[in-house]
Formats: sequence, C-alpha cells, structure tokens
Amino acid sequence: MERKCVNSSKIRAVGYDAKSRVLEVELRDGSVLAYSSVSQEVHRQFMNAPSPTSYYEDKIVDEFSARRV
Repeated sequence: MERKCVNSSKIRAVGYDAKSRVLEVELRDGSVLAYSSVSQEVHRQFMNAPSPTSYYEDKIVDEFSARRV
C-alpha cells in the first residue's frame, strides 16, 4: 500500500486501502502498524487534522485493533 508523508513529530507516513478498510501508520521510529475496520471518513479526518499526532492518539490508537506490519 502506498503511504503519504505527513507533517508530524511522531508519524512519518500514512496509507489507506478503502477496499479492505486498513489504515497503515508508519511511525518515526520505523515501525508500521496496520489498523483494521477504519472508515474512509476517519482516514480523511486524520489526513486533514491540524495535528496528525493528536488525532492519531485521540481517535485511532484506542479505537481500532492494530497489528505490526
């Protein structure tokens, strides 16, 4: 999946597959987490958030199950 760079202190890039509803988050430390059952709306809000790190920590980390890629 293609990831797009984001302007964030903690996150390097974000990818999303609408068909499988999987959101991939590449962190600055090089780790990649894949979150399942993420809606297109959540992805859109994440990519447009003034602070991607805050949105990630508030709306994604505790709301969706993740696995390391």
